[in-house]
Amino acid sequence: QVQLVESGGGSVQAGGSLRLSCVAYGGTISTIRMGWFRQTPGKEREGIASSGPSGSTYYADSVKGRFTISRDNAKNTLYLQMNSLEPEDTAMYYCAAEYRGGVYLQKDSYNYYGQGTQVTVSS
Repeated sequence: QVQLVESGGGSVQAGGSLRLSCVAYGGTISTIRMGWFRQTPGKEREGIASSGPSGSTYYADSVKGRFTISRDNAKNTLYLQMNSLEPEDTAMYYCAAEYRGGVYLQKDSYNYYGQGTQVTVSS
């Protein structure tokens, strides 16, 4: 059973930056695909970035060029660097682990999710 703990969320003004972290417990991330998702009330959970064990990355069009996903396998930690934040980026952000097939940025494609960290961007 993998447990994921996110941190790094907060409140920033538009144009600002934040870096989210996700530490994995109970399993090693070096051999698995992981991702970042976000969700706002009343909307579906949206996949925004995915990172594979070989270094491959995928991004949703909405964050491409502004967000960067990375990992530190020695620390068993996944990161999401978010730059040029916009009010539309306001959401709860979730880390996902252990891809099980399907589309990389689809919420049903991962076995585990963390509890989330809130990001609020004001204009």
